[in-house]
Amino acid sequence: MSEVDHVLRRQVQEVSNLVFRLSEQVGSVSGQVSAVEAEQQQARTELQQLRADFLAFVKQAEFTANVQRAETRIGVIQDQVDHEFGHHKTVRRTAVGMLQAFDVGLVSEDNVRMVSDQLMIQTPRYWLAPALVALASWSADDPQLCERAVEEAFRRSPDRTALFFALVLRRQDRKESAVRWLRHYLLAQDPTALGREFAVILESIAQGAFGLVGRDLLDRTLAGWRAQLMDSAETQAKQVQRWRDEIDTLRAPSAQAEFPRLSQVSPQWPQLDAALGAARGHQALLNKYRALLNREFEPSERIEDAVDDILDRLVKEYDNEELPLRRDLAFNQAVVEHDGDVLAARGAADADAASYEQTLDYLTVQTTAALNPQAIGTSPATQRLAVVACQEWFQHAQAGATRDYRLAVPQDVQAHFDTTHSVGAQTFRLPPWTGSFTQPLAALEQSLGAHWDRHMQPFIDALAYPTLKKAAPLIAVVAGILLIFGQVSIGFAFTAAAITAAVWGLILLNRKQSADRLQDQARQALDRAKTDSLHQLRGSAAELTDWNERFRAADLVDAECRALIASLSTADGGASPFEGRTVRREEPTA
Repeated sequence: MSEVDHVLRRQVQEVSNLVFRLSEQVGSVSGQVSAVEAEQQQARTELQQLRADFLAFVKQAEFTANVQRAETRIGVIQDQVDHEFGHHKTVRRTAVGMLQAFDVGLVSEDNVRMVSDQLMIQTPRYWLAPALVALASWSADDPQLCERAVEEAFRRSPDRTALFFALVLRRQDRKESAVRWLRHYLLAQDPTALGREFAVILESIAQGAFGLVGRDLLDRTLAGWRAQLMDSAETQAKQVQRWRDEIDTLRAPSAQAEFPRLSQVSPQWPQLDAALGAARGHQALLNKYRALLNREFEPSERIEDAVDDILDRLVKEYDNEELPLRRDLAFNQAVVEHDGDVLAARGAADADAASYEQTLDYLTVQTTAALNPQAIGTSPATQRLAVVACQEWFQHAQAGATRDYRLAVPQDVQAHFDTTHSVGAQTFRLPPWTGSFTQPLAALEQSLGAHWDRHMQPFIDALAYPTLKKAAPLIAVVAGILLIFGQVSIGFAFTAAAITAAVWGLILLNRKQSADRLQDQARQALDRAKTDSLHQLRGSAAELTDWNERFRAADLVDAECRALIASLSTADGGASPFEGRTVRREEPTA
């Protein structure tokens, strides 16, 4: 019997050892699982960062390649421009120089032959070359050569030639002849397809280059064109849209930094941000156009200097044949300026599209002179006159922009919470909760708090260790030991059962304590998350109040903008500083 007891005790000891080692291994595996989860999380984070770095590298490489291609293309286009149109620069430089030579009588017959031979041979298609030959031959009293040169210039470009001679004659104070050339130019124009040189007409109006008679002719002609084109609703809508685009560029940047909580929890934040940015654009619009309208422009001391400036714009205008190359060149230069960002470069190029259009309707010329004067080469003085002329479209665009952002303000601003929290190896997902700020804040807090409690308590309870369920196998094993070994030895059976129960119970107790700690950690973490959600809700409500105040303050500036735009209808039309002197010179003496 003693030998049997010894064998049984040894077997029980082996079982106890196995159970103890199993407990240690379970603990070790649990620690390894936690370590593996931490490593996996770190690996995921590193992989996400690696992916972001790789995408950034690919994008930067693409931008760098875009810059390199653009620089190569710029060189090719510039060479082509220089090869095909390089002599145009020489003609352009000669034009103003020759006009200045007239003032001191330095144009001789030899000069005429030199100009005729060089310019006509070097630029066989450029209108300005024969125009300068005609000018030189007229000064040298060679009517036959002058007539042939005028005919050739007209054949190449009737519009620019007529305008050029009108300005030249006005510069020489030959007012009647200048107005006849101007009338000839205007009668040949189609207001729906004006040449690029027409911007010079607007500049002439601003400078009073043609005196009162010319101003009257221009006023009557342009008024007729405007009445003709204003019959088209599509054309007017196009101009209003351009002013809307201008107003949109004056929007304030995103105010997300001012409202960090509201922007995070409110689904309506994009609409709120857009409305506030549009309302704040009123002040930028007011500042820009007040400065433009109030700016003092110092005119040239002499009418000749003013006409020289206008002539300089005319003769430096690109020929239509150059425009495709110039457009391509401008786009590639924009790519380099934007560090390879093709989309941004395309946007910049589109903004200057009017610079490279061969023809524009009269209303578009006016709008371009007001919004983007550098695109057609007009001065700030002309821009001011153009803004006054565009008052109706400006007014419609500003009213429409204001109406749209006011209508876009959401009437029901909500808070939305939908979060995920990791607690140990478990993940708690808070179901979506949405509340409206039209309700009292206390009611919202109570609703959100109850939502947290309703969903986080079952999650915490699920983390509890199932003691009864886990103890069932122990009870079965102890009963089996008592039943099997009790037939041999009651004392040994109780000893074996006690040892087994003690070891197994320690394992269960250890696991229950771990589960209890996890429960406490989960409860604390979710309580903090709940508190943070409530703080975000309160903060969002306060920020919404601030948003309303700032929006109202920005929206009030609309009245000042409307008053400024309305004042354009009675604003000074921009009488030239030379018109007073012109009146005195042209009035007959008593």
